[in-house]
Order: sequence, then structure tokens, then C-alpha cells
Amino acid sequence: MDNNDYIAEFAVYLELELNYSDNTIASYSNDLNHLSMYLNKKNILKLSVRDIEKYLHTLSDLSPASISHTISSLRTFYNYYIKLNKISENPMDSIKQPKLGKHLPTYLTIEEVEKLLDIKIETAFDARNKALLELMYATGLRISEVVNLEFNNIDIEECIVRVMGKGSKERIVPINDIAIDALNTYIKEYRPNMLIGNVHNYIFVNNHGKMMTRQGVFKMIKAECQKKGIEKNISPHTLRHTFATHLLENGADLRIIQELLGHSDISTTQIYTHLTNKKLQEDYLEYFPRK
Repeated sequence: MDNNDYIAEFAVYLELELNYSDNTIASYSNDLNHLSMYLNKKNILKLSVRDIEKYLHTLSDLSPASISHTISSLRTFYNYYIKLNKISENPMDSIKQPKLGKHLPTYLTIEEVEKLLDIKIETAFDARNKALLELMYATGLRISEVVNLEFNNIDIEECIVRVMGKGSKERIVPINDIAIDALNTYIKEYRPNMLIGNVHNYIFVNNHGKMMTRQGVFKMIKAECQKKGIEKNISPHTLRHTFATHLLENGADLRIIQELLGHSDISTTQIYTHLTNKKLQEDYLEYFPRK
């Protein structure tokens, strides 16, 4: 077997045994393929700790988070081949993760959300963008979940969306009336003509009549923010952060937010308590009279 075979076998393990999502498998594979290219033809299973350290040194221009992800990918990879008795030791065992600073996620204020969602529908793309953004803000769905939505995932009458999230776990998320109205307008009045002869069940389509990509959604959000004068560095995930933060600010229980977001661990959801605590402190400093 060559390095590509080892990486492909590992990817199958991630899919079939660990039940990882396509995006997660792709990110692991990307880390390993990058290492394989660096190695040229050297066997990836025969690396020493020193070899790994030299490789990681070449990644010094990357962020600590990216380097940390690479280390995790490699550690999981070598642990897999230890289980198969292909190697006896994991060269990653003595490699330490870089220290990561605590970065609170960016989110939009209520006023900024109102600006972003204030889309005058003059074209089919306006209707699509309005429906997509309203849905993302109303549900907190991940971008990968949104672009993969099909008609059988949404129940317009019951106002719910069924999502297959990370680890193939299904969750049910309510949709508010405003998002439902925007979806109805887009689906019934505009989507049929946007298909340009294509036949598929994906809800959100691009200018070629095919399923929207994550990159397409990212560009659309950037363009809408630019038009509305929203200067924050916004990504599709920002709307997910905004959804959770606004729920918490308005009194929602953290466990409910965890369920809606599809987090397997409550500690992942707790980042939003830091956001609301920061806002609390800012409001205190701004409004308390004795300074």
C-alpha cells in the first residue's frame, strides 16, 4: 500500500465506524494528504517524532487552531493503525497541542439582523436569499445542513425542519412564521423557474439550477452585508452564533439551545454564556451612573 491507500482506508474507517460527516472526513483527509505531499514517497507509517516535528514546523504560518486540527487528525490516523497492528507506537504521543486563545464568536445585534433580512424581493435570487437567511437565523442550522436541505426535511404545515446533523443524528427544529412565509414565497413563486430544466429536491438552488454550495452561500452573505453596510466579518456560521446568542439573551434555557444546535456536549454550547456575560459587562459600563 502507498500513502494514498492508507489515507483512503482511514477515511472509510471514519465514515463506517466513527460515523463522521463528509465534511469532517474531508478535513481529516486534507490534513493527511498535505503531509503525504510533504513526504514525497516516504512511507507515512514509518515517521518518527522528529519527522513529525519537522513537518509541523513547516506549518508555522498557519493559525494555532489549524495546527491543532492537523495534530488531532494525525493522532487519530496513527491510533487507527495501532489498532490494526500496522505500527507499534503513535509518533504523535509526545507532540503537544499549541495553546489556543479564547476567541468569542462574532454575532449580529438585533438591529444588524433586521438590516440583513430586509431584502426587497425584485428577482428570484432576492426571494431565495431572503428565504435562506430567514431560515438560517430562525433555526441556527449549520451551512452544510442548509445546502443539503430537501423538501422532505421541511414540514411547512407543522413549521419544523428535520436535520441530519453531525454523527448522523437527527434533530427537529421549529421554524418561525416569518421564515415560513419567505420559504413559501421562494418555493412556490420563484424556485421552479430557477431550475432551468434540472430535476432535484434540493431547496436552495444556484444560478445554474443546481444545489447551492457552501461557497455560494458565503459569497451571498458577504454581498448582502456589503449592501447593508454591515462591517463585521460575517460568515454563514455567524448566523448560527446569532441565533443561539439571541435565544440566550431572551431567557432560553442552555439545554434547549444545545438541542436546537445539535451539540452533543453542553460545554460547546456554554460559549454563548460568555457572549452574554460580555454584553452584560458592556451594558453595565455604559449605563451605570457612577463611573
